[in-house]
Amino acid sequence: MIDTHCHLTDPRLGDQIYDVLSRAATARVHQMITISTSIADAMDCIELCKKHSQLKCSVGVHPNYVADEDENLLPQLRQLQANENVVAIGEIGLDYHYGREHRDRQFRFFHAQMEIAREFSRPVVIHCREAVDDALDVLKNYPTVRCVFHCYTGTLAESKRILDAGYLLGFTGPITYKKSDDLREIVKQCPMDRLVIETDAPYLSPEPMRKFKTNEPAWVSYVGQEVATIKGMSIDQIDEVTTKNAKQFFGIK
Repeated sequence: MIDTHCHLTDPRLGDQIYDVLSRAATARVHQMITISTSIADAMDCIELCKKHSQLKCSVGVHPNYVADEDENLLPQLRQLQANENVVAIGEIGLDYHYGREHRDRQFRFFHAQMEIAREFSRPVVIHCREAVDDALDVLKNYPTVRCVFHCYTGTLAESKRILDAGYLLGFTGPITYKKSDDLREIVKQCPMDRLVIETDAPYLSPEPMRKFKTNEPAWVSYVGQEVATIKGMSIDQIDEVTTKNAKQFFGIK
């Protein structure tokens, strides 16, 4: 099983990384994609991957971090593409829930990073909150770039537009929550070849681990089990399909 989105450089996980990876292995989570939120964090992700062969990383500037990032440093993301542990650009995108006042800056960073993705044929991890229309309008300019809308919590109608555009959906702990019937319907209707599972650790712990505030990659298995229940499949089948999807999307052997 692959956790396609976690933040292992976050101190809540990074300070106990060997235990985190050991628990993941026990839960049959043998590969993880650790995602950066800034250029400095991208470098930290790469260094972490060098120490642990089961890790790969995605490098990019999160829309909630653009206000604090030096725009002149964005070319460094091009240089990082030479590292063998980098498999994607992200997470990048638009967030109108937070940081709406930095909307123009979010757009500039989004476009600049999409240009890098196009140049290097990298897949992209999209963060999109309350901004699906504008995100899809941006992505129309980059038709060759593969994308996954991570931690999908939008509407059914929006999910259909994303899928119709050819992109993947990533599902996290919220699909396990009692009041998430709408999200479970989206999972039910999502084609199996367009679906990946993730934790977004250390955020969004799934049920029955929600009482623990720090999520971790081992618990992606609970997300997988919820998908299995929704789809009427076994957890082994979900493991096989989502692992295949993740490997194809990120180009992991």
